[in-house]
Amino acid sequence: MLITASHITKYNNLKCIVDDVSFTIHEQDKIAFIGINGTGKSTLLKILAGLTDYQGEIIKKKDITISYLPQNPHFQQNYTVMQQVYEYIDKSVPEYEIKAILNKFGITDYQQTIQQLSGGQQKRVALAITLLKPCDLLLLDEPTNHLDNEMIEYLEKYLIKYNKAIFMVTHDRYFLERITHKIFELDRCQIYTYDANYSLFLQQKAQREEVAFATERKRKLFLKKELEWVRAGVQARTTKSKDRLQRFEELSQQANIQKIDQVEMVSLSSRLGRKTIELDNISMSFEKTLFYPFQYHFKKNDRIGILGQNGCGKSTLLNIIAGITQPTSGKVIIGDTIKFGYFKQGYEDMNMHQRVIDYIKETASVLNTSDGQLSAKQMCEKFLFDSDLQYTTIERLSGGERRRLYLLKILMEAPNVLLLDEPTNDLDITTLQILEDYLDTFEGIVITVSHDRYFLDRICDGLFVFKDQTITYCIGGYSQYIDTTSSLKTKKTNGSKQYREQKTKKVKLSYNEKKELTQLEESIPLLEEKIKDIDLQLNDVTDFLDIQELVKQREELVNQLDESSTRWLELLEKET
Repeated sequence: MLITASHITKYNNLKCIVDDVSFTIHEQDKIAFIGINGTGKSTLLKILAGLTDYQGEIIKKKDITISYLPQNPHFQQNYTVMQQVYEYIDKSVPEYEIKAILNKFGITDYQQTIQQLSGGQQKRVALAITLLKPCDLLLLDEPTNHLDNEMIEYLEKYLIKYNKAIFMVTHDRYFLERITHKIFELDRCQIYTYDANYSLFLQQKAQREEVAFATERKRKLFLKKELEWVRAGVQARTTKSKDRLQRFEELSQQANIQKIDQVEMVSLSSRLGRKTIELDNISMSFEKTLFYPFQYHFKKNDRIGILGQNGCGKSTLLNIIAGITQPTSGKVIIGDTIKFGYFKQGYEDMNMHQRVIDYIKETASVLNTSDGQLSAKQMCEKFLFDSDLQYTTIERLSGGERRRLYLLKILMEAPNVLLLDEPTNDLDITTLQILEDYLDTFEGIVITVSHDRYFLDRICDGLFVFKDQTITYCIGGYSQYIDTTSSLKTKKTNGSKQYREQKTKKVKLSYNEKKELTQLEESIPLLEEKIKDIDLQLNDVTDFLDIQELVKQREELVNQLDESSTRWLELLEKET
């Protein structure tokens, strides 16, 4: 047992976060903590990290060490990356180990100051620090935010092999499915525990709610009958059982099960004409080339995902399509009826001191929708901003609530082309599912940059894949792209082997070249076997330093294999 929490109650001002909840975290537990935005998930993580007060009792294992990744890290802005890392971790940790994990998360300039980093880069530095600190319990608040797919897959493999306890808040459904074996759900100030991964959790939750509502129906039916009995009159009441009356009183005082409100997407879009958007051989360069000329003609109702490593130019492409940034070459041809709705990554466009209702009224005080005319107040309510929250300043909202508010403002503009830059960041799973259903019926084009693999599978029918400064269009979602890529690699490897076996050595080669060709045909299979051996070792190794060393060896072997294969093909062509 690492932590036992008993009768924990926490209020933020008048808002109840948890009410008399108890739970236990054991060694090697891998727990996901889920719930609707704004219910207090991050607050509970802070309670476990010892950063905020509460009522109740928390008993921790003696000498327990906890490493905590906050949703929004607070750093010294004038520190360099290395200074900031050493501010939080033991000075004895070797510099090469720090640089190795920073590299994995896309941070390569170690002397850059924190203030020069974007919010996403700062989150990645914080994640590296969290993983570098030896601990008994990892507390992670949205660890996949601002990571590209390659980084997420690395983190996923790392946490699967991690042999200590993990307690994390995440909306990444593939992450939940593959890493966690226990889920805590925060629902109406109570915590429900499920010994399950995500798919099994969905089944168990449905069963729990079905039982709860069935019990509620029986209680109300019983109360209705008992109420008739109680009202039978004074003469009858004198002979009534005191126990029966007491039971009636107890049941009548129980609170009804409250229905959980969900975001209601409002159908608002403008007519999309025949002429849509055409990318006419656009390319982009700053200090270096981001991508070479690329062309694509968007079809009506296209659902395009944009995939690639951080810094490759995905957000830049959205800015080019939106007309915010001009391409280095080529042009973007926009149809006359196109109306963009651009859901950006951050909150730069938000005035944090503005009230929620005033922020929405900037777009419209009254809207004509398919459901009739709706006021700004009603629109806010459909997105779960009640009367109290509407007159709260934006700075007091949670990260997920801000994203939800921002999404409402974008949809109220009635776009027919949605540009979504990391739309899943900070949104809870319930809101994501509703957004996905909404996008299914959206009458227009959707173009999204996302690291959420489930979201890309669910929404997209095509991908723009950034690789080696080139954009390639691929049919299907994320899983289909991965399957196709793996299949092509397998065919290429098998084809190369067959090609080597079938070719016979001819003339046109010098003595030294013949010797070199023979050596290459012997060494290439050995290199391939060494790479396979390292892959098998990686499946069993859990120590971070061992993983880094094996990865380094693998990269060197892959480079050797590429050079040897290229040289082998040159000699083979010369021979024939």
